[in-house]
Amino acid sequence: MKEHNIQLTTPEIAALWTTYIQNSATICFYKHFLKQVEDTEIEHILKESLYLETRYNEEIEKIFTKESFPMPDGFSDKDINLSAPPLYTDLFALSFAYRVGQMTVPYYASVLTKIARSDVVAFFSECLKTSSKHYQHSLNLMLAKGIYDRPPKIPYPKSVRYVQNQQTILGTWFGDKRPLNVMELGEIFYVIERNYIGMVMLMGLIQVMKDQEIKEYLKEGKKLAEKQVDIFNKVLKEEEHLGNIPVSIEVTDSTVSPFSDKLILFLITTTSSAGLYLQAYAMSTAMRKDLAMHYSTILLDVAKYGEDGLEMLIKRGWMEQPPQSVDRERLQE
Repeated sequence: MKEHNIQLTTPEIAALWTTYIQNSATICFYKHFLKQVEDTEIEHILKESLYLETRYNEEIEKIFTKESFPMPDGFSDKDINLSAPPLYTDLFALSFAYRVGQMTVPYYASVLTKIARSDVVAFFSECLKTSSKHYQHSLNLMLAKGIYDRPPKIPYPKSVRYVQNQQTILGTWFGDKRPLNVMELGEIFYVIERNYIGMVMLMGLIQVMKDQEIKEYLKEGKKLAEKQVDIFNKVLKEEEHLGNIPVSIEVTDSTVSPFSDKLILFLITTTSSAGLYLQAYAMSTAMRKDLAMHYSTILLDVAKYGEDGLEMLIKRGWMEQPPQSVDRERLQE
C-alpha cells in the first residue's frame, strides 16, 4: 500500500534530528583520528565509521529537504583543527568507535519501535543493520588487539533452581549478601568499561582545554567516572571476582586542541545523558539492595552533571533547540 503525503510525526522528527546532530559530532572525531592513525586495521574501522555516519546524514538531508524541514546546524569542519597533533593513540580511536557502536545500536533499535512512515522505517532499519555489522567489526578488532576485557565468568549451574525466600534474592542492607547473579555481573562490567573509556577521553580533553570553566566541568566528569569505576570494582573484589582492570589506552602529550570548545562540551553533555539511560537500565536488573543504592546515588550525580553541562551550553549560545510544538498560549495572548 502506497503512502501519500504523510507528514513526519514527532518521534520521527526527533529521531532524524537527533541522529543528524550526534553523527555530525562524532564525524569530527573520526576525521581527527584518520588524520593521525598509523595502524592500518584501525584505519579501516575508522574509515567505515566515517563513511556510514556521513551516509546516514546525507539520507537525513534528503528526507528533510523533501519535507521542506530546516536542517539542523550540527557540527562541521569548523569544529576541527586537522593540523593539530594526535591527542590519543590508535587504540583509543578504536575504543571510541566501539563505544559509539555500543550506544547507537540500541538507540536505532529503540527508534524503530516508535516510528511508522515507510521511508523513515526503511532508513533506521538500514542504520541498525549496518551499524550492528560495523560494531561487530570493531569488537572483533578490540579482541584481536587485546584491549577488550571479557566480562566475568561463572561456573555453569548443574540444574534449574527457584528462589526460596525474598531475603535470598534481595539480600540485606547490612551483613551477608547473596552472590551476584549473571545479570548484575554483566551490567557492573559495562559500567566499569564505559566509564574507563570516558576517563581516558576526558583526560585528553582536559589536557587541551584552555577555557577554565569548561576545564573544571571536564575535571568533575572525570571524577564522576573514576567514582563509578572505584565503586563497582570494589563490589567485584568483595565478591572475589578480582575487579576489572582495563588495558591502558593512552593519551599523547599534545596540548593543542583538535576540537572546538562547543564540540567538546556538547559531546560530554550528551554522553552524560546517554549514561542516565544506561544507569537506569542497570539499576532495573539489580536485585540486590546494595547495588540499587549505588545506582540510585550515581543516577542523581549523573543527572546533576548533565544539567550543569546543558546550562553551560545554553549560557554560551551553543545549545541548538530541538523542533518545538506550537505555543498555543502565546498565540492566544
